Amino acid sequence: MALDIHELESAIEGILFASGEPINIERICLALDLDRDTAETLLQKLEDYYAYERRGMRLIRMEDNYQLCSAPDYADAIRKALEIRKSAKLSQPALEVLTIIAYSDKPVTRAYVDQVRGVDSSYTMGLLLERGLIRECGRLQVPGRPRQYCTTQEFLRVFHLRSLEDLPEMPGIEQEGQMRIGDDGNLLFSPDDEAPGASGSSTPTD
Repeated sequence: MALDIHELESAIEGILFASGEPINIERICLALDLDRDTAETLLQKLEDYYAYERRGMRLIRMEDNYQLCSAPDYADAIRKALEIRKSAKLSQPALEVLTIIAYSDKPVTRAYVDQVRGVDSSYTMGLLLERGLIRECGRLQVPGRPRQYCTTQEFLRVFHLRSLEDLPEMPGIEQEGQMRIGDDGNLLFSPDDEAPGASGSSTPTD
């Protein structure tokens, strides 16, 4: 029996809720016998509904994957109810490493990250791997075959990005600044004279 539009929306909602993890749009199309355009339209309607009605859930998109998650507006209440500890904020070294990896047009090695930062980044990259924000994605075909790294879907989810194309514009050489996390969790770039702790000099350490 063919489902009407409302039933299809409800079915998609049920699939996303039951999954608990990001699910590829092709799997939704296959399960409900939908073409991609129709599925994207229905998913967009659900996303708009949750946001407009200020529901306790949000539908987020990460490239071709979708996931239901709790609305950040109610994060404090959710943590209290479930006794969840607030995640530790990312340090400035971690943000620097993420910036280098995310803005590179291809996977990078740790040696490349070290070269750009001017300091050893092995500890910071290990922490980012543990938090699932970066991953190994191959080896460079040179002697020693060093590991290459790229960002993950978890990185997109944490920073409220649909894809890496949604990253804020990187400041140019004439517009130096540093990356920080805004109150809403989004990535921002601040000029040096506005960045927290920008006054005074310090030696970069990992």
